[in-house]
Amino acid sequence: MIDAGFTCPNRDGKVGHGGCTFCRTESFSPAYCQGSIAAQIEAGKKFFAGKYPDMKYLAYFQAFSNTYAPLETLKQRYSEALACNDVVGLVIGTRPDCLPNEVVHYLAELNQTTSVMVEIGVESFYDKTLQRINRGHTSAQSIDAIERCAAAGLPVCIHLIVGLPGESEAEILSEAEIINHLPVSSLKLHQLQILKQTAMAHDWELHRADFLDLSLDCYAQLVARFVRRLRPEVHVERFASSSPPSLLIAPRWGKKPSEVQKIIESYIINLKHNNK
Repeated sequence: MIDAGFTCPNRDGKVGHGGCTFCRTESFSPAYCQGSIAAQIEAGKKFFAGKYPDMKYLAYFQAFSNTYAPLETLKQRYSEALACNDVVGLVIGTRPDCLPNEVVHYLAELNQTTSVMVEIGVESFYDKTLQRINRGHTSAQSIDAIERCAAAGLPVCIHLIVGLPGESEAEILSEAEIINHLPVSSLKLHQLQILKQTAMAHDWELHRADFLDLSLDCYAQLVARFVRRLRPEVHVERFASSSPPSLLIAPRWGKKPSEVQKIIESYIINLKHNNK
């Protein structure tokens, strides 16, 4: 994971201030994300070297919106990553409103010589939710960005948060049908995590009834039902995320993401057998 020094348009005033209500960057940035891009990559390689000594790497531009800069700036930062030994491609996390055509075209050209995956933070396909969480873009912009990237030959991964305030189980399950009609290659699911010192934590305290029960069992069953609705070609890369316990208010499952995944997979298998 790389922090390349970008920001977001809902932080710097272009479309809003304060960022997404759920966001606290300390919750997902590894300690080695400091210094130059090359230095971060080398630190990350050392972190994983003992476990995977022969591994090749994808440079994951994760923090904030990694296409939110002039094209020449993007070229310089991506090139620095690709120049590092054992880096064989890029994964670029961004927002749907930060993908102008010139950037999409450049990434498509780059994808001809190296691996490029675009990760788009959709988070929800409901405008009422996007407004409530101060996302600063619309569902229509998400769909447009997905379609333009895919049309340019870029594999598209989208992020979706399960349990955002005001969304019912039926609405969440319906998002699987929306995804089925879009050229999405893969999906990362995240349970809504209530983090200390965020606007979402304040919303949660004041309007608890607007939030779904995200106990581990309820979440696992809901995600299993969601995944069963997806067309088989959509690869689920992540079933749940994690944050440092010191920052997390809820839900506190006390499980590693790999353990959560096994529980969800068991529910998926049970659903499959029961539907035969």
